[in-house]
Amino acid sequence: MIISSLENSHTIESLHPGFKVLFDYVKNSNLLQMETGKIEIDGKHVFINNVHVSLKKKDEQVLESHEQYIDVHIPLDRNEIIGWKPTATCLGVKSAYNAEEDYALFNDIPSSYFTIEPGTFLIAFPEDAHAPLIGKGEIRKLVAKIKIE
Repeated sequence: MIISSLENSHTIESLHPGFKVLFDYVKNSNLLQMETGKIEIDGKHVFINNVHVSLKKKDEQVLESHEQYIDVHIPLDRNEIIGWKPTATCLGVKSAYNAEEDYALFNDIPSSYFTIEPGTFLIAFPEDAHAPLIGKGEIRKLVAKIKIE
């Protein structure tokens, strides 16, 4: 997992070619003013889900993981708490991996929680089970998907 500011995204862009494509798009777009929905940047390789959703309590949110895509969470208008636990240590499978939808769900409790705020991002790799959307109220945020090559 990586947490950083959009201002410093250049420091991790060499880790995957999709990171630069994504961060260039995010930095040059007013995504808070755009309509919600899917934004295709590079077909199925890099895309964004621009969402407006309700936040949940810690005990209402479950850990998820992905195998085909890297998640990049970017809050647009308020802070968001995201729980984390190494995927390899998750034992309470709630929903086995679904290859078509690219997710698995776990009943485990996160071992750590991180607060990300507008102007920052959190990157969750396949080894990072994560429980996003924790907090109170509603949030506008981006969930970018970058295909693992």
